[in-house]
Amino acid sequence: MSPNTPDGAGTVAQVGEFGLIDRITRGRPQPRTTLLGPGDDAAVVAAADGRVVASTDVLVEGVHFRLDWSGPEHVGRKAVAVNLADVAAMGAVPTAVLVGLACPSETAVAVVDQLTAGMWAEATRARVGVVGGDMTQAPALVISITALGDLQGRAPVTRSGALPGDVVAVAGKLGWSAAGLAVLGRGFRSPVSVVGAHRAPEPPYPAGPLAAEAGATAMIDVSDGLLADLGHISAASTVAIDVRTDLIEVHQRLVDVASALGGDPRHWVLTGGEDHALAATFPDPRGIPDGWRVIGTVTHGTGVTVDGAPYTGTTGWQHWR
Repeated sequence: MSPNTPDGAGTVAQVGEFGLIDRITRGRPQPRTTLLGPGDDAAVVAAADGRVVASTDVLVEGVHFRLDWSGPEHVGRKAVAVNLADVAAMGAVPTAVLVGLACPSETAVAVVDQLTAGMWAEATRARVGVVGGDMTQAPALVISITALGDLQGRAPVTRSGALPGDVVAVAGKLGWSAAGLAVLGRGFRSPVSVVGAHRAPEPPYPAGPLAAEAGATAMIDVSDGLLADLGHISAASTVAIDVRTDLIEVHQRLVDVASALGGDPRHWVLTGGEDHALAATFPDPRGIPDGWRVIGTVTHGTGVTVDGAPYTGTTGWQHWR
């Protein structure tokens, strides 16, 4: 759907800022962590731990999403998911999101309705509230999400704690979003399973706190690609990481899609971003919680290798490159 698609409710300019806010927030339930929701100068969110985990991301039309590839509801879900995944990667339980929305004045209200419906749907899946935000006019559709989380008394799991002798494990899907992007790039809209994974990822939010409770030494959200993001842990922890491909499952659906498109499913799994799986290091493989699977080891040294050798080719996404 184009931002200019007409709708019975008209455009955002016709509805106005406060009318749009009312449409977005009216009748929406909030979790118990929201002590004061939208409607005042600021929200109040419970922080029983005494600390708040905070993260923010900006999604720009034409850079992070295309409305001819993803519907507004998909974009809304994705905008919330990519931020809450960062909170989970710190070992925190997500509690709330704030939304910044900028769009052209001729944007159809129907687009904003669907966009925010997706945001509320993903927030509900993560059991968090959409507690406030801001909106303004802009020449393109831009979404900024700030996510908050609660450590519940635990220490945050950073990128810098991995130690030689640890094992590397992941939770969530790998390679599915990259496969979906490849499908869309060839002008197709199916298989729905991979296209849907690109349009609206489903991060394993509970896996982050579970990993923290199990003693994870380092953790990261896989947003730019498994090898690229493990590279951040390697650099921050001053260790070497080796990924073993015999331990990584390549789903048959990815194999089928790669065969049809002439792609490499293993490359998607190792370097494809935007699935927002979680990767972590653990001191003992016997203590890894359910939902996590071992894919490699941590040793002395620097850098990330695959089956003991440097990986040939791009390891993941980087802006401005």
